[in-house]
Amino acid sequence: MRTIAIYPNINKVESAEVMQRIKRYFTGKDVRIVMSRDKANMFKCPEYGVDDLSQESIDLGLSIGGDGTLLGICRRLYDDKIPACGINIGQVGFLADIELSELETRLDNLLKGEYQIVERTVISGSVVSKGNKRFLGHAINDVVIGKGGLSRMLHLGMRINDTYIDDYKADGVIVATATGSTAYSLSAGGPIVNPSVPALLITPICPHTLDARPMIIPDTDVVQIHIAAVHQDIQLTFDGQESFQLLPGDVVYIRKGKNPARIVKFGDKNYYQTLKNKLWGNT
Repeated sequence: MRTIAIYPNINKVESAEVMQRIKRYFTGKDVRIVMSRDKANMFKCPEYGVDDLSQESIDLGLSIGGDGTLLGICRRLYDDKIPACGINIGQVGFLADIELSELETRLDNLLKGEYQIVERTVISGSVVSKGNKRFLGHAINDVVIGKGGLSRMLHLGMRINDTYIDDYKADGVIVATATGSTAYSLSAGGPIVNPSVPALLITPICPHTLDARPMIIPDTDVVQIHIAAVHQDIQLTFDGQESFQLLPGDVVYIRKGKNPARIVKFGDKNYYQTLKNKLWGNT
C-alpha cells in the first residue's frame, strides 16, 4: 500500500474544497493518506491525522497551493529523496502540474504510475561570518541577497570558483537554478532557461552600472559573494520563504546541492506550451 502525505496551504480558501475532492476520490482506494493532525482536523479529515509527519514512511508528497507551496514541500522532502507533486490553486503554477479541472484524472494517473519524476537542480547556501562557516539551507528556485527596509544600495564582490568577477553596486543579486529562471530572476531581467539545463543564473538586481549583466554558468560552479556594504539591513533568502540576516564582511557560498529535487510531471504536458500559456496567455 502506498502512503501519500498531503500538505495543504491553509491560507488559500480553495484548499478546503480540494481536500474534500481528494477525500472523496481516495475513499475505498488501496492507498494510505496522512496529514499533520492539526491540518487534518482543520480540513475535517481527522482519519488522516498523524502526530509527526517526519516520522512517517511516505512514497509521495502532494501539495495543495501554488508553486511556493510546492517549493516548500520539495525542500522538506529533499533529504529523503521523496518526490513531490503539486495541485495548483495559485496564480501561475509552473511547477504544480495538476490543475483543478483535471484533479481526479491526475490522481488516477498517480495511482496507476502514469507519470514521470523529473530531477531539478537544488542549490545550497552557506555563509562565513567572522571566521565561522554555517550552512543555511537549500533552494529549488533561487538564493537572493538583497537589502531590507533601507533604500541604500549594496556593495557585493562576486567570485566564481575563486576567480574574481566584479564588484556590484546594486539592490542585490539573484543566484537561480534553471527552474527558477521564470521566477524572481525573470522579473529582474534574467533569461528564461529550460529547467532541464544544468545551469545557474546570476542576475544583479537594479545594478548601478551598465556593465553588470546576467550570467549563465554551469551548475557545477561555486558562486562566492562578499558582502561589502556598510549598513546592517541585508537579507539572504531561499525561494523567498526562508530568510537570514547578513552582516558586512560576510561571505556567502552558493553551490549545487548533493541531491536533486524530485518533482512529478505528466507526459502529456509540454514545457514550452506551459511557458506560452502561463506567460503569454493562450494566444
